Amino acid sequence: MGSIEADVFLKDGELYVAHEASEIRPGFTLKKIYLDPLARFFKAKGNHPYTNAALKLQLVVDVKEDYKHVLPVLLKELEAYSEVFDAKKNANAIKVVVSGDMPVPADFKNYDEQLSFDGRPTTIYSDAQLTRVAMISDDLKNHTVWNGKGNPTKTDEVKMRAAINNAHQKGKPFRFWATQDSPNTWIVLERLGVDWINTDKPTKLKDFYLHQDKLSYTNPTPYTPYTPTYKTDGQNKAPKNVILLIGDGMGLAAIHAGLIANHGDLNMAKFRNVGFSETAAADAGNTDSAAGGSAMAMGYKTNNRYIGMGPDDQNKTNLVDTLAAFGVKSGIISSGDLTDATPAVFYAHQLDRSYNGAIANDLLSSKAEVLVGSNRKAFEQNKNNNLLSELKAKGFQVTNSLADFEKQNAGKQLVLLDDSATRPAIKGRGDMLKKSLLHTIQVLSKNKPGFFIMTEGAQIDYGGHANDLPYLVTELHDFDRTIAEALRFADQDGETLVIVTADHETGGLTLLDGAAEKGMVRGEFSTNDHTGIMVPVFAYGPGSQNFRGVYPNNQIFHKIIKAYRSVKAQ
Repeated sequence: MGSIEADVFLKDGELYVAHEASEIRPGFTLKKIYLDPLARFFKAKGNHPYTNAALKLQLVVDVKEDYKHVLPVLLKELEAYSEVFDAKKNANAIKVVVSGDMPVPADFKNYDEQLSFDGRPTTIYSDAQLTRVAMISDDLKNHTVWNGKGNPTKTDEVKMRAAINNAHQKGKPFRFWATQDSPNTWIVLERLGVDWINTDKPTKLKDFYLHQDKLSYTNPTPYTPYTPTYKTDGQNKAPKNVILLIGDGMGLAAIHAGLIANHGDLNMAKFRNVGFSETAAADAGNTDSAAGGSAMAMGYKTNNRYIGMGPDDQNKTNLVDTLAAFGVKSGIISSGDLTDATPAVFYAHQLDRSYNGAIANDLLSSKAEVLVGSNRKAFEQNKNNNLLSELKAKGFQVTNSLADFEKQNAGKQLVLLDDSATRPAIKGRGDMLKKSLLHTIQVLSKNKPGFFIMTEGAQIDYGGHANDLPYLVTELHDFDRTIAEALRFADQDGETLVIVTADHETGGLTLLDGAAEKGMVRGEFSTNDHTGIMVPVFAYGPGSQNFRGVYPNNQIFHKIIKAYRSVKAQ
């Protein structure tokens, strides 16, 4: 923040701060509200406006009327702060710039050089006069009727750029006043090249710019999505296999951000059958991953934090155990903690998602065949000291790396990865999720009655919670690349239904700017929590048409069961 502006009126020999003369309040003077506090900050920082001595500050005094009487009083008041506001006495002094009602340029010389002036683009200045001009400003309405939403027209943009460039040719910074005070306006003004952005929301503007590393993302090198054959898409026959891919926290804005950042294309954009899932929990309009995932895993809406249990606090049979009765074998994969809510709801039953040890122990009672994820300590340091040996006794091969998992070609598999193996994609996780899905398919496709695999892109949600757009988009791209492999297998197999959805939306992401040709996207978040916004459901393969429409999230369970029962009936 390099500039502070105060609107002033002269009353009874003192300068008062107010937007209108009718708003003048006792004691609300320039000296008390601006000059004294600035002087204290200045001295506290070693006679600099900021701790960083390279940063400069200006105080713009907007004279609302009667400059001939106001300026002498202003200079008189500044005398008490010569070290703070006079560059002749301190090169680091705060520059005082007069705006509003001002003398004509020919009269600048009549005022102490301690004062600079706010120039106008249509005013012609001599070289000497220009040295007294601190910046050049103009009313936005003189150039455009643009209201800060979207973009100005091309014609108006030319006018705005001309004013800005004219100021820059004179070596002066430029600002528009009377602009809308919103992120979209700030983005457009910045793009056009203005130097100062006016705001009445300094904290919001500061946060917006200080966090640009988390609110914008550019992907210079896109990947090429898979192009499906669509041979079995929407066929009115039952699938043998189902691959359910859950992008945790993945809302429409996240998907669109990913599409723009991948230069206008995604694997998710290839789906023709699309529906919407309403995510509300049983006990709230907003859901967490536990309730959202449980609804899909067991077919019942339930309370937030509940894992595989109904709102009546009773265990509900999940998809994995239900499908086992059909002879279908299941896999559960996550790019995060295997005991976290979304994977847990497919094998565990607990009243709180935080019971990681109890969740891990519940695997003893599950029909799941293959599990891949991190948080090994939940299994190794469990209250049940015999958990791993008991799981091995139930037939699980326990491995600790993808390389070891890929050596196993049959049987039950529990892959407990190092936590570093599920670090964020932006920090080098690699294609762990894609490899896990491909090898799980290889292991389970040997089962003649078919398989079910739930694959979670866990950390899209983490990026939303952190309000970190690069984190979110890189996780979404990793998830989307995994979707490509599901689609590819579905085309090769001809009997596989692929479903892609989310348990909820996280972060309340709003997209403010984007350029698909550059892979650039810019946004803002409204919350660091989940939202109640419905999420898309993409479906591909036989029976995919049954996932169109708008429905509660627990219906996804019933739609999947219906598909498998059709197989059994055949």
